[in-house]
Amino acid sequence: MLSFKPKELTTGKLHGYLLSAVAPRPIAFASTIDAAGNPNLSPFSFFNVFSANPPILIFSPARRVRDNTTKHTLENVEATKEVVINVVNYDLVQQMSLSSTEYPKGVNEFEKAGLTMLASDLVKPFRVAESPIQLECKVNEIVKLGTEGGAGNLVICEVVKLHISEAVLNEDQSINQELLDLVARAGGNYYSRAKTGFFEIPKPLSTLGIGVDNLPDAIKNSTILTGNDLGMLGNVENLPEEKSIQAFKSEHNLSSLSTEIKHQKAKDFLSFNDVESAFKMLLS
Repeated sequence: MLSFKPKELTTGKLHGYLLSAVAPRPIAFASTIDAAGNPNLSPFSFFNVFSANPPILIFSPARRVRDNTTKHTLENVEATKEVVINVVNYDLVQQMSLSSTEYPKGVNEFEKAGLTMLASDLVKPFRVAESPIQLECKVNEIVKLGTEGGAGNLVICEVVKLHISEAVLNEDQSINQELLDLVARAGGNYYSRAKTGFFEIPKPLSTLGIGVDNLPDAIKNSTILTGNDLGMLGNVENLPEEKSIQAFKSEHNLSSLSTEIKHQKAKDFLSFNDVESAFKMLLS
């Protein structure tokens, strides 16, 4: 058995060990606004519920390991003392992953991920309409655990209003865990689905994906592609070139196919993580 003291490891190595060892972890899909009212949306897996009376959630936007900078979410909750925690189920996991892209300050991750902003009742940050459970919170306290890269910042939130979709409730109004179909985070690219166990999602591009907002309208408005499908498509740096699209069209004899069939075939490609072929099918 290998044994280490934390200081014998680089922060990055220690971070990887801890996240792989303590897993799966629930995901706080945190919606905030900055002092000027600009929306921000980002997921955090240092998260859990710690009290029912009062109802307290804690999540931790850690300082970035690579350069010791702070995240926009932390800056926003420091400025406004409000946040909405949206739970993540399997139906929106790809869009959640896309929203974790390090877009510049002021970019609206709701738009980039193709998610709907829903006005809250008691706080200013928006809710994620697609999330089956949304928790409006006031921030009671922020506890800084350090000043170096990787240091956590415990955002202690008090729930002031809950919103629960009837679609995930039993007849007695208790939550049906199978219908809720929660997703949790593990190490590396791994996630865990309550129903089926572990699966992988490639991390968002460090070069910044184009986002769902920049997809052609015919793709964004598809009645066949799901939010997860759109999240995968939004995590590309560029659309395929026209020359490669035409070559794909000729090779697969697509001229006679209807739009619906093309979208279904693209969905099949996405199920095998073949995003490039899916795009060529959709754009042919």
